[in-house]
Amino acid sequence: MEVDCIAFRETGYFSELICDYLDGKKELKLFYNRLPKLENFREQIEEKGTNFPQKNREVLVDSLTKQYANIDASEYTVSNINSLADKSTFTIITGHQLNLFTGPLYFLYKIISTINLTNRLEQEYPNASFVPVYWMATEDHDFDEINYFNFKGKKVQWNNRASGGVGRLSTEDLDTVYKVITNEFGETDNAHYLKTLFQKAYLEHATLTEATRFLANELFGQYGLVIVDGDDSDLKRLLIPYAKKDIFEQLPHKIVSKSIDELASISDNYKIQVNPREINYFYLKDSIRERIVEKDGTYFVNDTEIHFTAKELQEELEAYPDRFSPNVIARPLYQEVILPNLCYIGGGGELAYWLELKAYFEALDITFPMLLLRNSALVITEKQSDKVKRMDLSMADLFLKQNQLINKKIRKISNIDIDFSSQKKHIEQQFADMYKLAEQTDKSFLGAVKAQEVKQKKGLDALEKRLLKAQKRKLKDHVVRLTELQNQLFPNQSLQERQLNFSELYLEYGETLIPMLMDALKPLKNEFLVIRN
Repeated sequence: MEVDCIAFRETGYFSELICDYLDGKKELKLFYNRLPKLENFREQIEEKGTNFPQKNREVLVDSLTKQYANIDASEYTVSNINSLADKSTFTIITGHQLNLFTGPLYFLYKIISTINLTNRLEQEYPNASFVPVYWMATEDHDFDEINYFNFKGKKVQWNNRASGGVGRLSTEDLDTVYKVITNEFGETDNAHYLKTLFQKAYLEHATLTEATRFLANELFGQYGLVIVDGDDSDLKRLLIPYAKKDIFEQLPHKIVSKSIDELASISDNYKIQVNPREINYFYLKDSIRERIVEKDGTYFVNDTEIHFTAKELQEELEAYPDRFSPNVIARPLYQEVILPNLCYIGGGGELAYWLELKAYFEALDITFPMLLLRNSALVITEKQSDKVKRMDLSMADLFLKQNQLINKKIRKISNIDIDFSSQKKHIEQQFADMYKLAEQTDKSFLGAVKAQEVKQKKGLDALEKRLLKAQKRKLKDHVVRLTELQNQLFPNQSLQERQLNFSELYLEYGETLIPMLMDALKPLKNEFLVIRN
C-alpha cells in the first residue's frame, strides 16, 4: 500500500471557508476555540475537565448501559462506556445519518478518523483516557436522504412512506432490499459476508436505530467504538435548561444570526451552511417530528392541531423531554452538554455550520469543541493504479476537471504543438510597434490598434481550440481510456467517497479493508489521501 497526499485546496472539492480554516486564517479565530493540533489538546482537556459536571457523566453511563442492553458489545467497548464515569476520560466524536447500509463510503472514514485520533491521544496524554463515539442521527426526519445507497452506478433504494424521526422506523419491509443485494453482490466469500451482515442488521432488528447500531458495532466494536442514540429521555433531561433558553428566549437565533453576519463579512465566497430559527426544536411524538413555532404567545406544532400556552409547553418539556428534538443548530449543543467531548470530527459542510456556533456556546458557558475535518481519501485498486502509471498521470492530474484533464493529456501526447503562446507573443511584439506609431501620429488611433490585436488573439484562440478538438478525434482511444478511468475513480464527477458504498470496496478487499484504512488514515494529517495498492 502506498499513500500520496494532496492539499485539500488543490483538489478543488473543498470550500474556501474550510480551506481558510485549515490554513488558520486569522480572521476566523473568533469562530473556533482551538485548532486541532496535537499540542492544543492539553488545554482543551483542562477546560472541558473543569467545566463538565460529574452528574452528567453518571447519567451518560447509565443511559449507554441501557442502550447496549441487547447488543453483543466487545469488552473494549464496555470498558470504554464504564470509563466515561471517570473525570479523566474524554470523548472524540463524529456523527452521521442512519443511511441504509452506511450510505456513502465516508461513513467509514468518519469513524476511522475518530478511532485513530483517540489512539493517538492515548499515546500523547497517558494520564487521560479517550473514547471514540459515533452519534447516530436517529431523530432526523429526511427519509429521502438516507433510504438508499449506490452500488456500481445503481441506486439500491428502500421504498417506504416515512414520517417522524427515522430512527423509529420499522425495518419490516427491508427484505425487498435484501433480495436486490442478493442478486447484485454475487456469490464470493466477501459477498456472502456482506449479505449476512445486511440480513442480521436489518432483518433481525425491529427499528432503523437498532439496525444501524448493530451494523456499526459489527464493523467497529472491536476498536472500542461507543454508539450514542440521542433520542433518550434521560439524556434529554440534561438539555432542559438550554432548551428553555432557546424556546422561550430565542437566544441562539439572536447570537448565531450575528455570527453568520460576521462570517459573511470576511469573504463573499463563504457559503452559510444553516440559518437559525426563532425556535430550534421539533416536537417529536409517535410519527410526528414537526417544528415548534410561536405566534402571539401560543406555541404551535407546525402542520398539526397541537398547541400549547407557554406554561403548558414548559410543563410538557419538564415531563416529557424526549418529545423535544433539537434541530441542526441545537443538536451540537446537546451533544456537548451530555458528553465530555474534546473534538468533533466531520465533513466540510458540518464544520461550516459548527463555525457559526462558538458565540452561542460561550453565552451558555459550554466548552466549544475543537473541530477537525475528517479524513478524505481516494482508494485506487491495483488494476486502476497500473492504468494510472501506463497513462503517465500524476495523482494531482486525476483531480482535474475532466475537460482539463483530457486537454492536458492530449497536449502532452500529441506530435503537434497545440500551444499557440509563442504566436500570441509574436503578435504582441508586432503590435508594440503599432502602438508607438499611433502615439506619434494620432492617439485616437490607439483604440483601433488595440481592437485589432484582440481580434487576432481571439482568432489564434479559436484555431488552437479547433486543433485541439481535431487531435482529440485523432487520439480518440486515449480520450476514451482516460475518461473511463476518471469516471471509475470519480463517479458522477464527484469524490469517490461521496458516491460509493463500502460494499464495493469490501468485495475487492474483504476483511482487510478496514485494517487497511485504519493504517492509512491519519486524522491530524490535514491533507487529502490517495491510497494505492
